[in-house]
Amino acid sequence: MSPTLFWSEDERPDLIQVPEDVVDLIFALDCQSIPVDHAHLLARALQAALPWLTEESGVTPHSIHVAGSQNGWERPAHGTDSILMVSRRTRLTIRAHQTQVADLLTQLPGARLDLAGHVLTLGAGRIRPLSRETTLFARYVALDTASVAPDEQGFLDTAARLLAKMDIRVRKALCGKSTPLATPGGAVQTRSLMLASLTVEESIRLQQHGLGVHRLMGCGLFIPHKGIEAVRTD
Repeated sequence: MSPTLFWSEDERPDLIQVPEDVVDLIFALDCQSIPVDHAHLLARALQAALPWLTEESGVTPHSIHVAGSQNGWERPAHGTDSILMVSRRTRLTIRAHQTQVADLLTQLPGARLDLAGHVLTLGAGRIRPLSRETTLFARYVALDTASVAPDEQGFLDTAARLLAKMDIRVRKALCGKSTPLATPGGAVQTRSLMLASLTVEESIRLQQHGLGVHRLMGCGLFIPHKGIEAVRTD
């Protein structure tokens, strides 16, 4: 009698479809320069252009991050007094729920966003789906300071607990140095965070929901990344 074989495998990752509940909107940008530390300035400027925009709206703008140091050019130090020169290829990216896409694509083109005297004029936008990559990186993650220790291990422990509540298991993680984001009420302390070896489902879920607080300042927003060694040298 031939043996009975039972074989169960996870669903093929390449067959998993990325849902369109949450997407990135990519806007053309006409601007010469911006402060390096512009998270709060960008949030307030977007609120001025879109009065319905609030911290609870689920809209998260990506930080405007030009190419790193190269060809003899060095990235300025982090701060509101340091200035980034913006190339014509630079875009403003905003992560939003599908229910907000039509309003954003209609209301933002032509808007002039004033970031402490640095004016950004937005052009037409287009939709980009979330990524299926399983290594994700967030430049700025802000956690509730009342529940997290100031050191890297405390940050990672708190992040792991929050991720577990989203049914996301931490397998490989790399925490970066603390970066303060300026606001009128005082600096918001953040850290960069890389997560690797996620499942495709976990990756999509994390991109959809983000991590931590201060989302309107772009905190807790995850993007695809090359991998852990690249994070170490960023």
